[in-house]
Amino acid sequence: MVSRLTQRLKHAVFALVVLAFSAGASAHEMTIADLTLREVAPKEFVWSWGVPGKNRPISQDLTPVWPEGCTGDAKTIRCGERGLAGTLSVKGIGNSYSAVILRISWRDAQQNIHTLSKNRPGVQVFGAARDERDFSEVAQTYGLLGLEHILSGIDHLLFVLSLLFFVGFRRRLIGTVTSFTAAHSLTLAASALGALTLRPPPVEAAIALSIVLVSAEALSNRDTLTRRWPEIVAFLFGLVHGLGFAGALKEIGLPERHAPVALLTFNLGVEAGQLLVIALAWGLVLATRLFKGTAAMRKVALYAIGSVSVFWTFSRLMAIAA
Repeated sequence: MVSRLTQRLKHAVFALVVLAFSAGASAHEMTIADLTLREVAPKEFVWSWGVPGKNRPISQDLTPVWPEGCTGDAKTIRCGERGLAGTLSVKGIGNSYSAVILRISWRDAQQNIHTLSKNRPGVQVFGAARDERDFSEVAQTYGLLGLEHILSGIDHLLFVLSLLFFVGFRRRLIGTVTSFTAAHSLTLAASALGALTLRPPPVEAAIALSIVLVSAEALSNRDTLTRRWPEIVAFLFGLVHGLGFAGALKEIGLPERHAPVALLTFNLGVEAGQLLVIALAWGLVLATRLFKGTAAMRKVALYAIGSVSVFWTFSRLMAIAA
């Protein structure tokens, strides 16, 4: 039975390696689509799809559903007496794309920006530049987007797992995770509000390098400064990871009326996902504590995480130089 469990753990580790390599150098990137509507005449709009920061077409997975009284073709929308008023939704969110940013530009130069997600695929529009979203709608949308970002961000998850391997499930883990949380919350807020700006490629390379360093420290038994003060290391690397979270939030955009709520709930969503991963890891540790071979599998897992992270580091450094 022990050998069977060990074999299964090996298969799980190798599956992790394959999954992480297949995710590529942009492992924590969210897939966001832009739906842009521009009013060119009273109650007439031109519309188009796009992907923020990327020159690639939208797949057929997304289908806009215009408000009642509006009809559209491949490029234009014409609305009746009420104008562009009612529920505007998008079918297919959650398949190839995590969210859709709806941007409506009106003839008076005002603009509305809405975030559509799998759980909230539609939004009420009012035929003019108004933002009627309430507190709960913004909080739920951005909280779920934060949760999805951390759970789909393989590089962020591998860093959290490396920290767990390094510190272990001891009392000191609380301080280490708290330091990491405080640090990435600071840089997430600073970057999202425009107080701190860095190009994404160096940030992504630094995130990958942080995983390499922590996994290497977890494999070593030396009494290093990192081992004596893991809270400081977690804080410093947390500053970098916060910039990665901010990059995703910038692509989504912050609602003008409820920017603080959106920022707070996105961060809380990230924290919820992080705590969920820690809880699952703790459950796995408890389940395997009585079996032999777990120490060997710990080493195999750390070597796998380190190898993937080295690959990401070089890939992202090459992307900077290209």
